[in-house]
Parts: sequence; C-alpha cells; structure tokens
Amino acid sequence: MSVPAGEAPGHDALDALLLRVGRLNYVWTNTESLLIHLIAGLARVDKDIAVVIFLTLNTTRARLDLVERLAKMPDVAADRRAAILALTARFQREAPLRNKYNHCIYSFDPAGGELRTILMRISDRKDEIRMGKAEAADARERASIDAAIARIEALNADIWRAVAAFGYPQ
Repeated sequence: MSVPAGEAPGHDALDALLLRVGRLNYVWTNTESLLIHLIAGLARVDKDIAVVIFLTLNTTRARLDLVERLAKMPDVAADRRAAILALTARFQREAPLRNKYNHCIYSFDPAGGELRTILMRISDRKDEIRMGKAEAADARERASIDAAIARIEALNADIWRAVAAFGYPQ
C-alpha cells in the first residue's frame, strides 16, 4: 500500500532512516572525492587532470582500483604504498552497507508496523533466482549505519593526513 509521505504513522521512523542514509551517502561521496588527491599525487599530475581521470571512471570500484594500481607501481615507496592500500581497504570494507542502502526500497506498515528494507537485486543461484530480500531496519541496523558514518568520517580525515604527509596536490 502506498501512502503519501508524511501521512503514515510510521513516517517518522522512515524519515529518521532516510536521514541516516542521506548522511551515509554524503560522507561516502565526500570521502570518495578525496581519491582525486591520491590520483594526482600517485600519477604526478595536477589536480585538474586528476579530476578528469576521476570523473571518467564512473564507479567507486574503478577509482579505488586505479589508486591501488598506482600505489603498487615500482617507484612508490613501500611505506607510502602500504599506507595508501590500508586506506583503500578501509574504504572497500564500507561498501557493502552503503550499497545495500542504495539498492533497496523501504517498506513499513502504515498502521505502525516494522520498517523494512527490500533489496532490489536479483541473486542468481545454481538452479533458481532470489529477489526482494527483506530485512528489518531496526535499532541494530540504525546503529550499524551510524557506526559506518563515523568510520568513513575518520577515513576522510586519515586520507587528508596522508595527502598532506605525502605532499600531494590539495
């Protein structure tokens, strides 16, 4: 049953969840944009060229792959390589939760039932497909989103520190 926004008893819970998801997307996108500085430094190009490279690669995965490959080049010092790969690994660990909330729809019982996410992906199995996996968006899930936001914010600060320490274009 579709209920106009703001008219269902459960809309406060949905609004609170959507606010968290919006914050998750904001910190994710903001932090992903810092890859521009890593690309610039590792590729030894100015920031404008790094922006073009970043925008040409249209997925987070492709951008992280590029940064990791550049960091693995033989002329990159081992300690710098390790630091950059540790940063990209941290970013990758946050991807599943972010992807979950970007590929789902939200459902709640207008009579005040539990808020749920419904994953909008097809999962191919050996002899069947599954779709529409539903999960409760309960207090545990909300805490998980909050924790991911905090980790991504910390990652953001750590990337900035690495950019400054390595003398990469800011």
